[in-house]
Amino acid sequence: MQLDTFLVTASVWVLPVVLAITLHEAAHGFVAHRLGDDTAYRLGRVTINPLKHIDPVGTILMPAILLLLRAPFLFGYAKPVPVNFNALRNPRRDMVLVALAGPLTNIVLATVGAALFHLVPHLPGNVAQWVAQNLKNALIVNVVLAVFNMLPIPPLDGGRVVVGLLPNVLAVPFARLEPFGMMILIALLLFLPVFGLQFGVDLNIMSHLILRPTEAILRAILWVTGNG
Repeated sequence: MQLDTFLVTASVWVLPVVLAITLHEAAHGFVAHRLGDDTAYRLGRVTINPLKHIDPVGTILMPAILLLLRAPFLFGYAKPVPVNFNALRNPRRDMVLVALAGPLTNIVLATVGAALFHLVPHLPGNVAQWVAQNLKNALIVNVVLAVFNMLPIPPLDGGRVVVGLLPNVLAVPFARLEPFGMMILIALLLFLPVFGLQFGVDLNIMSHLILRPTEAILRAILWVTGNG
């Protein structure tokens, strides 16, 4: 990819990705603070300042590599907001609420982005095109981020929700998977699809798990905002 093409592409992806992951993490910290845990608040993580949430690999390196590889969509992550679940007033219930705060924030952002499409025709030509591309990417990034994080794998938000909803006899062993969660994700995202290709079998499970919910939510948001 030539430098000028890369810069143009980056200019319509950077803002949506940074806003999506920054507000996602800030929402976790905000809800945790409201429910009794001030860990994130004391560390300055309940903020919309992206510098407080940037992870060098997840926020900068990974999106840049995906851009250079011309991936079909851009993805990244921020530094997880620290939450002391024992400090929450009702740890089991509040764990679920804190976990849900991030993905729900992304759905709200996606909906706002879709609604703002109605303003694009009133903007000058070049500006309208640039803004429309940002809004389109914001819609996609936020929905993908919400769906991905709701996968029931610790330490993703969906895994935390499952732990909070299961009875103790099941929640405790399930929570013990958290140290291995990243390895499970890497295996599902990278190694399993490559392994399947060697035998001509589609083992891209993560793509299927993310694609259908993402498409359904996108259709719903576009319908609600009058873009359907």
